Amino acid sequence: QIQLVESGGGLVQAGGSLRLSCVASGRTFSNYAIGWFRQTPGKEREFVASITWTGRITNYVDAVKGRATISRDNARNTVYLQMNSLKLEDTAVYYCAAPQDLFVSPGDRREEFYYWGQGTQVTVSS
Repeated sequence: QIQLVESGGGLVQAGGSLRLSCVASGRTFSNYAIGWFRQTPGKEREFVASITWTGRITNYVDAVKGRATISRDNARNTVYLQMNSLKLEDTAVYYCAAPQDLFVSPGDRREEFYYWGQGTQVTVSS
């Protein structure tokens, strides 16, 4: 079992950058894949990016490809989501998540993730 805490959100102008962090508790963090999702009011929570437990494979939604980079630092129990060239439509609450089991590589469906953080708000202004 792990617990996830996101940080790094805030207000940023369009074209700017933010780095979101997801810090996990638990000694087995390095064995979990981690995903980032985002949600706006009235919409479904959508997949943004994920990284396998090995860190070798990453996956991104088309809307952020080329603008986002997901990475992990297992020594710090942290996964990062670097977001560049931010757009108004990136405004959302961003959540990190982990699957229930170790050593699995989930896809991009919310149902494949079991542990969730509380979210961090990202607001992009014009």
